[in-house]
Amino acid sequence: MSAFLATLTRLGALIRKELLAIIKDPANRVLLLAPALVQAMLFGYGATYDLTNVPYAVLDQSRNEASTQLLARLDGTGVFKRAATLDSPRQIAEVIDAGDALLVLSIPPDFESRLAAGLQAPLQVILDARNSLTASSAAAYVGSIVADYNRSRAGSSVTLVRRAWFNPNLESRWNIMPGLIATLSMVQTLLLAALSVAREREQGTFDQLLVTPLTPMLILIGKAVPSMLVGLVQSTIIFLIVRFWFQIPMNGSLLLMYLGLLTFTGATVGMGLSISALSLTMQQAMLYTFMLVMPLVLLSGLITPVRNMPQMLQVATYANPLRFGLDIVRRVYLEGAGPNAVASDFVPVLAVAAVTLPLAAWLFRNRLS
Repeated sequence: MSAFLATLTRLGALIRKELLAIIKDPANRVLLLAPALVQAMLFGYGATYDLTNVPYAVLDQSRNEASTQLLARLDGTGVFKRAATLDSPRQIAEVIDAGDALLVLSIPPDFESRLAAGLQAPLQVILDARNSLTASSAAAYVGSIVADYNRSRAGSSVTLVRRAWFNPNLESRWNIMPGLIATLSMVQTLLLAALSVAREREQGTFDQLLVTPLTPMLILIGKAVPSMLVGLVQSTIIFLIVRFWFQIPMNGSLLLMYLGLLTFTGATVGMGLSISALSLTMQQAMLYTFMLVMPLVLLSGLITPVRNMPQMLQVATYANPLRFGLDIVRRVYLEGAGPNAVASDFVPVLAVAAVTLPLAAWLFRNRLS
């Protein structure tokens, strides 16, 4: 028992040393906080994006020539891909919650009879507004198709009734900002972890670290914990900006979101420590980190939906913890998803952590030998 307490004491001392190395310099403290604040504001006010591929589902309760012609126009665009044909209104929530469809077209039973009588026929479009710009673009495209359909018919028209789920006003900020809770903290966390061992080598304290009673695994843990704490603090700063400055309501469990962030941060730190163990200098560590950050962000789904990417890149995204960390935060924050709904996102993140952390330990031991 005394040996275990002694080990914990040494580990605590190493963690304290790492935290002091990070925050003792006033310039470092500014760099840890200012980028998260500035970037969150810039993205919140200035970032927008669109999509090129729209999976949709249809609930056709009319099932006649008029509805068939309208759906044929939609399918013929090359942009809309029918993901499901529903039999009941109860299935609408299932396909949208699962992310299988960006929108659902609901055609009422009296669709053709109202058109034949020269009356307006309502067509309901239910949108998954967790991605508001995508939903807005898709709704506008459907509107243009309906307008063209109306021009082809004389004396009757279809009226479009929109309903947006998870983001009623289709504000792009509601989609972008929750994603930044994971994305912006990842950059700093990855860099801090990547510089941890390289900094020791450049400052000449690496040999002193080797003669301490700590084992390589404990040294690795001591260097991982401070980076994870910094990452969680930055995520909290961005979360507070999203929730209270931009007034974006949170619908899910704060505990579940932070569990996802903790898991995601652990995978990120594992990647950073692997870079650090490979790097001989801080310059090398920074170069490797910046080379890695851009592909991680581009393949995360933050800028463009993963389903729009080539199949080969979609497969590559399974090795990207940001893709699934981003999905956990967005679904919990906007959708109010529970543990069962996001459990599948935890598996790839835990797999990355299970590979990168032992890899960093192995590389670290090789560097010590």
